[in-house]
Amino acid sequence: MSSSMGKRTSEATKVHAPSINMESVHMKIEEKITLTCGRDGGLQNMELHGMIMLRISDDKFGRIRLHVENEDKKGVQLQTHPNVDKKLFTAESLIGLKNPEKSFPVNSDVGVLKWRLQTTEESFIPLTINCWPSESGNGCDVNIEYELQEDNLELNDVVITIPLPSGVGAPVIGEIDGEYRHDSRRNTLEWCLPVIDAKNKSGSLEFSIAGQPNDFFPVQVSFISKKNYCNIQVLHFNRVHIWEE
Repeated sequence: MSSSMGKRTSEATKVHAPSINMESVHMKIEEKITLTCGRDGGLQNMELHGMIMLRISDDKFGRIRLHVENEDKKGVQLQTHPNVDKKLFTAESLIGLKNPEKSFPVNSDVGVLKWRLQTTEESFIPLTINCWPSESGNGCDVNIEYELQEDNLELNDVVITIPLPSGVGAPVIGEIDGEYRHDSRRNTLEWCLPVIDAKNKSGSLEFSIAGQPNDFFPVQVSFISKKNYCNIQVLHFNRVHIWEE
């Protein structure tokens, strides 16, 4: 994810949908991004929160260690759960309990590692949005475009929501990549794109409607992604055996 969110106020949220298949050792990696950009460019703030959740359904796997691969280059701050051996994680990138004789709880979600990133670095923005309303003789012509900033990302169920003036009817759509929905009750135009990736990294929408340029802000963006933004993942896990004589 990268570079300026475009010329207008925008918000983006990315989540990892939970896996459907549950195994004896189930891990969920989730990240949420919230960011705000200025109407005329510039990232005002971007905050990311990530977590690895562990759920064990078979007590024979209670004493395990997770091998975490951290390829983050953006400078996230990592924090292990208080019961996790921090020295082990720092030295070997392994998540295990401080007391090796104890087990992780069974049938309970445990957050074992979390991370956080807060920045105003524009190159970190995942998706740029550029919205240009221009006054015409009977209202405004609005041109809006998106561009993916990192080719390795794949964004799904992208919805770009543009507010509309109330009581002026439906917008007249010109050119559009993707589809749109007009919500007359909420006075919004939703620009919907199933996938934005390296093969579909940019697109545009044009529409006309009565109103003033300020009527079309703030623009809001939401999406989900199966890939996490920070390159943090669990490679594998090992069972820890305690031998007693």
